[in-house]
Amino acid sequence: MHTQIGIVGAGPAGLLLSHLLHLAGIDSVVVERQSRAHVEARIRAGVLEQGTVDVLRESGVGERMLREGLVHDGIELAFRGEKHRIRFPELTDGKRITVYGQHEVVRDLIAARLAAGGPIEFETEDLSVHGVQSDRPLIRYVKGGVQHEISCDFLAGCDGFHGVCRQAIPAGLMQVFEKVYPFSWLGILADAPPTQDELIYSNHDRGFALYSMRSPEVTRLYLQCDPADDIANWPDARIWDELHQRLEGGDGWRFREGRITQKGITAMRSFVSAPMRHGRLFLAGDAAHIVPPTGAKGMNLAVADVRRLARALDTFYASGRTEALDTYSDLCLKRVWKAQRFSWWMTSMLHRVEGATPFEREIQLAELDYVTSSEAGARTIAENYVGLPFD
Repeated sequence: MHTQIGIVGAGPAGLLLSHLLHLAGIDSVVVERQSRAHVEARIRAGVLEQGTVDVLRESGVGERMLREGLVHDGIELAFRGEKHRIRFPELTDGKRITVYGQHEVVRDLIAARLAAGGPIEFETEDLSVHGVQSDRPLIRYVKGGVQHEISCDFLAGCDGFHGVCRQAIPAGLMQVFEKVYPFSWLGILADAPPTQDELIYSNHDRGFALYSMRSPEVTRLYLQCDPADDIANWPDARIWDELHQRLEGGDGWRFREGRITQKGITAMRSFVSAPMRHGRLFLAGDAAHIVPPTGAKGMNLAVADVRRLARALDTFYASGRTEALDTYSDLCLKRVWKAQRFSWWMTSMLHRVEGATPFEREIQLAELDYVTSSEAGARTIAENYVGLPFD
């Protein structure tokens, strides 16, 4: 088989790229290791920047998001037992965020691609890519015991941090930047209607906590924990007790508990692979960069990447011009590094650091006091949180 764009990975990056290319009249095939059911059930981030919402809406896959997503006008930062609200619209010329689960975005994109007849190869084995520096790169995989090979004009590596595409880049042609944080997040999903309209980020002496939501019926909550901790050490009662201590202050607010349907521990890391282009291979999303979830940037960076890549490929096929393809990596990385800076800053400001001195602790609290009492400080959080311009 031959296609114009071979896409590895059926996450939001790969699926949205395929959809945007379809709208431009460019053929693509998406190849994915996992089953459709597995891909649609993966629970990941759920905060969409204004730019991400606009891309999904303008490309015709945002109807359910606009109907079911939860639009938020701000977030709250809690410290020293008090909550302080950062108001987005008045600080960002009307921009907001929308809470709508990544798995819901994936479901919408899969439905759109299949309705348009777009090929998605699920449940593949022995997936590999070859010839990324050649004029005709290849995707090889086994499905149903049969070997398949797809040749393409260009490859898009949208297969995540552990995928095969970045591994196919020849040694010495890639520079890696990485930071591993000395704490993790314990996250839960609970069948409990949210008792708060917006997210609460809490800096507490016992450690960071985040109150979030996924729908009008489901609450999403996180606790800072030790990276070496085992989820077996966290029975439900201990989780709820710790969340109540870290999130509830002296204002009388209490959140609802509910049946915990999912829990797990997630490592915190920052990672950037540069450049994001190698010959005919273009990396996008988690295949090229990982951010700690504190800044809610992961999926939004993936959307910004593939939007730029789709436009560059459209220009190439329409005119033969390669300037947009040639600048893809540099322009994406400018936005990636700004998101890394914001995510690192939010993470550093909100988490308890083991071994921190009393001086360092007071500096952390002073930073929170500044950003919640100064319009300039609040604007810094607001404009980064709702999303910097995609262009």
